[in-house]
Amino acid sequence: MTSYLDIATSITDRVGLVEIRKPPNNFFDVSLINQIADAFAEFDADPECRSILFAAQGKAFCAGADFANRPDTGTVSESGGVITKHLYKEAARLFRAKKPVVAAVHGPAIGGGLGLALVADFRVTCVEARFSANFNRLGFHPGFGLTATLPRLVGPQQAALLLYTGRRIDGAEAVRLGLADVLVPPDQVRSAAQALAVEIAQSAPLSTQSTRETLRRGLADLVEAATERELVEQDWQRKTADFKEGVKAMGERRLPDFKGH
Repeated sequence: MTSYLDIATSITDRVGLVEIRKPPNNFFDVSLINQIADAFAEFDADPECRSILFAAQGKAFCAGADFANRPDTGTVSESGGVITKHLYKEAARLFRAKKPVVAAVHGPAIGGGLGLALVADFRVTCVEARFSANFNRLGFHPGFGLTATLPRLVGPQQAALLLYTGRRIDGAEAVRLGLADVLVPPDQVRSAAQALAVEIAQSAPLSTQSTRETLRRGLADLVEAATERELVEQDWQRKTADFKEGVKAMGERRLPDFKGH
């Protein structure tokens, strides 16, 4: 299998493992999302793989973008001023993967990290995990396709509540809302996610993938369309004083004092 810089891959019991290895926070950038998308594509092409376990090392599943140190993460000019394929375009590739994905969310899935967790078909988690679409608390528009994926999972009303407030919820509340599917003790998250992925892999692969395609029909296109607007809105809002204040407040662990400009 391909050797990657920030992720590790392997296959056991017909389950392909994709593990993020950027501890402790597993902050993402274009490169990391590209590597995950490439690994998904590699497993799609491998007949020995029938489902994918998506996991992470460190204390967080993915804490999103490192805005405190890299406030331009996710902008079109991220790579040294050279216009490259935008992070959200790479993210949309993840939704075109063909095989079922089970995410082991053992710790925080914040901002774009929540978006990354929602790529999976199922999420196994623990009470100690934290889920938050904290974009509005940072002073800018949600991204990573969350305006499409979150309402699909929890309904438009709950999605609006989570997006407008940016509140953090624990694993138990995530399961109650339908944001996650299985709740176990923290030391069992990985093994429970592996067990679920194995159970899926025991079903007939052609019919399972066909059923998944039917259930998720149009989702990748919906995410791609959503990210087009997300990108436009984020790009101008990154230039506001509110965004600067939101990032500063996050670093100082205080409530932001937004001015509306």
